[in-house]
Amino acid sequence: MKTRAILVAGGKGSRLYPFTHYTQKTLLPLFDRPVIDYALGTIRRGGITRTTIISNEHIGQIAKHVGQSLEGEQIHYVLEEEPQGVAQALLLARPHNENCRLMIYFSDNITTVEFDQLVQDFSEAEDPPGCLLLAREEENPQAFGVAVLDDKERIVDVVEKPENPPSNLAIGGIYLFDETFWQKFDVAVQERGEAFSISDINRAYIAEGKAEFVSVGAETWVDCGTPETLLQASIMAKEGKLNPRPFRER
Repeated sequence: MKTRAILVAGGKGSRLYPFTHYTQKTLLPLFDRPVIDYALGTIRRGGITRTTIISNEHIGQIAKHVGQSLEGEQIHYVLEEEPQGVAQALLLARPHNENCRLMIYFSDNITTVEFDQLVQDFSEAEDPPGCLLLAREEENPQAFGVAVLDDKERIVDVVEKPENPPSNLAIGGIYLFDETFWQKFDVAVQERGEAFSISDINRAYIAEGKAEFVSVGAETWVDCGTPETLLQASIMAKEGKLNPRPFRER
């Protein structure tokens, strides 16, 4: 079963005002390329050829920058007229992404992790493979979903932005979900309403024993949604640690 991608680039980007009054945060520069080039590069190098991009009133700027799809690729652009949370954004992408496996990528997150083998294994699994979470040791994980591990280092829960984190393992904004995602989504939205977060989906997979995580180093994933972390990611890009290209160099 093929894996498709939903690139969530919505919201107001208020942490990056005043720049995001005039453009979408994914078009802000990381050194010499915009953020979205790095996010799309990761998706494309993962072997994913169908991507839905959700964004706000600046989506025309994104479409103008991204331009024509690559050969054999399909990109759908979806307008989020008003920011109404993650659940509503995902619902807008749903018509293009049912009956498939999904990479859900929140555009603030830039990583050096290469997903080609992970996506291939995930797509080729005969039975629904559950979900795969990207995680990182974080000195101050209070701003993230944080993993709860048992004594065998298996993930048993995710708590969202806890005041007293149960571990230093932050769950990043890049996820792989199997074809049961929308079923779990519908249940979570019904139960949680406006309080819904992607961690509710993660917990549903964890409750089934169908969640795994990949832990990466401190320098291989950065949430570039603030001026400080945007600068950090820009330095990484200048140093050649980040790759915006759609294909692996041979």
